Amino acid sequence: MKAAVFYKPGDLRVEEVEKPTPRPGEIVIKNVVALTCGTDLKMYLRGHPYVKPPIIIGHEFSGVVEEVGEDVLTFQVGDRVVSVNSAPCGTCVYCKLGRFNLCERLNELIIGFSVDGAYAEYVKVPSRITKYNVYRIPSNLEHEVAALLEPLSCVVRGHRVIHIDIGDTVTIIGAGPIGLMHMMLARNSNAGKIIVIDLSWDRLRFAEKLGADVVINPNEEDVPSRVREETGGLGADIVIEAVGSPNVWETAIKLSRKGGKVLFFGGPPSGTAISVDTYRIHYEEVMVQGSFHFTPEDVLRAFKIICSGRLPLKDLITSRAKIEDILRVFERLREGKEIKVALTF
Repeated sequence: MKAAVFYKPGDLRVEEVEKPTPRPGEIVIKNVVALTCGTDLKMYLRGHPYVKPPIIIGHEFSGVVEEVGEDVLTFQVGDRVVSVNSAPCGTCVYCKLGRFNLCERLNELIIGFSVDGAYAEYVKVPSRITKYNVYRIPSNLEHEVAALLEPLSCVVRGHRVIHIDIGDTVTIIGAGPIGLMHMMLARNSNAGKIIVIDLSWDRLRFAEKLGADVVINPNEEDVPSRVREETGGLGADIVIEAVGSPNVWETAIKLSRKGGKVLFFGGPPSGTAISVDTYRIHYEEVMVQGSFHFTPEDVLRAFKIICSGRLPLKDLITSRAKIEDILRVFERLREGKEIKVALTF
């Protein structure tokens, strides 16, 4: 089968590899579509701590069940399905506490990171992912929209922990795919004014097209001043950081009103430190909250949202290409010319 195999930073090759065979509890999916992700691009450019090359990368995908292993009763050959890239072990201390996204064994079986991924004609889904996080998709749902399940599950997790109330002013830093999904969910939660911040005017215009009320480019104006202006001098009720940069984390805290909430969704590298004005946290009761990955409940919620058709998710897919063109696609992503690209085989 054709697959994009990652060997080292800057070395990604489309080549013929052996088609996977399912073991008990596993399924093999014939890929209809795989989507690009910023994490895959960063992995290609500089590697990833979880990844041990050579490995097939890619982790957002949807297709048709090609084979089922022994003991698989939930799915059968021919089912149209979507899978996310991981699932909790169910037995570690954090799983027993119900904190499934913090599972101690999560990294053992992550599609596209620790096991072969979705930039391939066929994908083998490990048994515990098959058990918890694979869904049969309805006939009216396009595979490329269904394939957004993994990133949307992460965003759903963030919104569950931050909780947007009706009428809240929401400021989102970052207008990439994740920031735009946050914007869609905020609108779906009946947020009031939605402010989107990004360095790219192309992305800001795209955010406006999808429903942003106010867009701000830090290259052209002072962000805290403009946010205060747009919020009656108070600051935002909710601030969502979707960039993963330490200086942006620091800015996010400055944009919140007293008693507001800040969601750190983008993750800087381990060991990164930021400077925080403790007055804001203590005397002004600004709440800061991290959000990582997702739980099976988040995946189910995201799946229901996708099936409902309430969000304009298809708009996030800005072009389509063959897997053979993956390097050209990555270059366009690096240049900021695409939001997401659907890869076919």
